[in-house]
Amino acid sequence: MRKLFVMLLVLALSVTAMAGGAEVLRVGMECNYAPFNWTQTGASGFAVPIKEGGFADGYDVQVARLVAEGLGMELEIVKTEWDGLPLALMSGKIDAIIAGMSPTQERMLSIDFSEPYYESDLVIVVRKDGPYAQATSLADFAGARVTGQLNTFHYSVIDQIPGVVKETALETFTAMIVALASSRIDGYVSERPGAMSAMISNPEFSFASFGEGQGFETLAADTTVAVGLQKGSPLLEKINAILAGISEEQRLTMMNEAMARQPLSE
Repeated sequence: MRKLFVMLLVLALSVTAMAGGAEVLRVGMECNYAPFNWTQTGASGFAVPIKEGGFADGYDVQVARLVAEGLGMELEIVKTEWDGLPLALMSGKIDAIIAGMSPTQERMLSIDFSEPYYESDLVIVVRKDGPYAQATSLADFAGARVTGQLNTFHYSVIDQIPGVVKETALETFTAMIVALASSRIDGYVSERPGAMSAMISNPEFSFASFGEGQGFETLAADTTVAVGLQKGSPLLEKINAILAGISEEQRLTMMNEAMARQPLSE
């Protein structure tokens, strides 16, 4: 009996030691939406290993690092296609979505969201040498071939452009950049940071921004991004407290630094 007791004690201590490391926070993101998130091959002081291989960096990654640190957990990035993020969250494959996702009314039916960790506005990315480079209102895009990312409100607001030619939605921002570079489209809808990121990698690009009453009509939730969590997640209150501790100045600095670091191939 003594020998059996000792063996069980050793086994219990071994299991305890194996589980003694910090709990893991599994965060899902595309890793393909600079400057919010992207994939790179090499390590850096900012990048985090992706579970599937490679490294992720970007504004979302830095927010995820602060969240994980505040929770006392280890961060694991799970690279997930945009359309698959809500399902991955609800199925328990990931613990949180930190992917430049807006807390729209439709998404809030199945997902809880934190307070916003970034606020922006909508613009249309165009070619500098194209016919819409000087556009200052939605009305200026009459007849333009415009698209947005599949299953995003970016695509739905295209209907607000009078006389627009609404092209088929594309799955990724990379696909939209390629389409614009080859002049298959005249523009695509983006948040301002994404547009600025595209201009860094593609000097032939510009974007049209709009004054009050000249641009898209949106809800506040449409132009903010927040952390997505399972309904009733016990992490919500803790994450909101962590986000509240990130000042506006720090958020702006993090975004500017992310845009400066992004790979030129993005």
